[in-house]
Amino acid sequence: MSELKTFKCPNCDGRLEFDTESQQLKCPYCDGKFDPAVFDEGQDYVVNNEKWEDGQYLVYSCKSCGGTIMADEDTAADSCPYCGNPIVVKGNVSGDFKPKKIIPFKYDKEKAKEEFKKHLHGKILLPKAFRSEATFDEIKGIYVPFWVFDGTANAQMWYNATRRHFWREGDYDVTETEFYKLYRSGRVSFKSVPVNASAKMDSTLVESVEPFDYKEAKDFNDNYFAGFYADRYSKDVNASRKLANDRIVNSTESMFASTTTNFDTCTPAGSDIRVYNGKQEYVMYPMWLLNVKYKDKNYAFAMNGETGKFIGDLPIDEMKYRFIMLGIFLIVTLVLTVIQFFAMRG
Repeated sequence: MSELKTFKCPNCDGRLEFDTESQQLKCPYCDGKFDPAVFDEGQDYVVNNEKWEDGQYLVYSCKSCGGTIMADEDTAADSCPYCGNPIVVKGNVSGDFKPKKIIPFKYDKEKAKEEFKKHLHGKILLPKAFRSEATFDEIKGIYVPFWVFDGTANAQMWYNATRRHFWREGDYDVTETEFYKLYRSGRVSFKSVPVNASAKMDSTLVESVEPFDYKEAKDFNDNYFAGFYADRYSKDVNASRKLANDRIVNSTESMFASTTTNFDTCTPAGSDIRVYNGKQEYVMYPMWLLNVKYKDKNYAFAMNGETGKFIGDLPIDEMKYRFIMLGIFLIVTLVLTVIQFFAMRG
């Protein structure tokens, strides 16, 4: 047995969705608004689920239209493919799978589409076909599960450094090199170090739109899911802790290295960094995602749903690239020819 939660307006029975501007649940029909932190429509219901043939999906019936909703075992929030009614799989946001905090979306779908169009604007090497194949309406708002960790790094770092002095004595240029052994030590505290907890999400893509401001996080309530997608965590907390500690170590090394910039050269000679973990929390962070397939290659784009930070790779039109390179070559050749001509006449 699994529980699904729908989002119905108490005023008109319309479909509620989370509105990023007002930070409220909003009905598009009667314009009713409700606080997601306390809203409870009392319409949770129980349905019998069936396993799909390959055992990877659960099948539900939509309460609004009776349509079939298929979701994998990690799905926490989705919508009916027929009527668009948002649903929450309660079993995937309760018990061990209940997040501690959630950062609500601050940027809506229209803003995400606008940022994507800006990303394409002015890219003269972008193939025309790619613009037409990029379907903006397929942008999805997804709450991505994260483990966040607190930690303290006690560090000792050793470096070999040099400093050079130059002067001239008579007919000779003199170089004097001073050699130093550097030692740095200290303690660095880290708060809310994030690690992607979804096996479906590319961690490189997720990390590219960081940081998220944990101070903006709210106590978790599944009402914030209305109108968005979400998955429960699928990566073990212990494996994630190791990744967090690696990030802490790398950040500590960078911070200590930044104190050695007054030398001409400086290379690490050894280190002893010990990380002591504090608390950990399971949280949900907002992202807008778009995947565009072009010539058998997938191009992924992502936007931080809290800050608006946008990233994504673009294809290059090879013919345009060769034409531009040829034009640059011809211009450079012409300029050199003219310079050579006037040099010979002089």
